Amino acid sequence: MNRTFIIGLFNNIQEIMVKNRDYLIDLDSVVGDGDLGLTMSDGFVAAYKAIADSSEEDIGKLLYNAGKVMSTAVPSTMGTLMASGLMQAGKVLKGKTDLTDMDVADIFQAYLEGVANRGKAKVGDKTFLDGLDPAVTALKEALGAGEELSSAAIKAREAAEKGFENTTTMIAVHGRAATRGEASRTLKDPGAAVAMLIMQAFAKTINE
Repeated sequence: MNRTFIIGLFNNIQEIMVKNRDYLIDLDSVVGDGDLGLTMSDGFVAAYKAIADSSEEDIGKLLYNAGKVMSTAVPSTMGTLMASGLMQAGKVLKGKTDLTDMDVADIFQAYLEGVANRGKAKVGDKTFLDGLDPAVTALKEALGAGEELSSAAIKAREAAEKGFENTTTMIAVHGRAATRGEASRTLKDPGAAVAMLIMQAFAKTINE
């Protein structure tokens, strides 16, 4: 896997974000200001366009550049978090032009850490992390057990979907939802939905 894989992944992510723009708006309108769908669709479209025609072979630089463009295109809280994840992944993968299966897992691990560090959140706070963390865990465990990336990606997608659904058992710690206290518990977290969509795009990219 090389730059072509990364560009294909970003293409699928921007497509799924555009397709689910209204879904994310509806989710976010319950607990936030309702602009998540626009932020994610606009942000990932910008990130994709930033690298789609690039001749850059360094995968780390591609990821970093995508994040940098996204941070400018959608300078909201969630846009900044997603851009930070991409830029952290870029730093970790800098210098690589070909990816092993575990390198792919490292992209998502770095993304997770970049978002967590920037947002000062942790797993269980009812955020994006609660969708991505179980996916990364499932991906790394499957690869560590010797599974093909195709099946590991499906397990990661399924774990993200379960993680998203599981946010209905958590009390929000950050953002407007946190002001609801116990009443926030039954609500699905829009950020975790974004993580779920990213992993759905990832599984599609690997299995296409």
